[in-house]
Amino acid sequence: MNKQKKTEIEAATFRYLRDYLREHTDVQNIDLMNLAGFCRNCLSKWYRSEAEKRSIDMDYDAAREEIYGMPYAEWKKLHQSPATEEQNKKFAEGERK
Repeated sequence: MNKQKKTEIEAATFRYLRDYLREHTDVQNIDLMNLAGFCRNCLSKWYRSEAEKRSIDMDYDAAREEIYGMPYAEWKKLHQSPATEEQNKKFAEGERK
């Protein structure tokens, strides 16, 4: 596999993950953090970081919109539920798998 094809496959895989998370709004960020150690906000930060490495000026809100598919405040209002005591406890203890 050449480098271009590998990059295309990696990009398509990323888009699949991004779109999957957009569609599965029931999956809360805290659950992702507790299970996998990253969430949509982490993806947003990584996205922004990679843009900046390529001299593309992007603020965090713009990066979040790329990941969430809408402004973060809107996504949060529509889809984010308050974290449970158990979720917060796991997060604080770092019980991530």
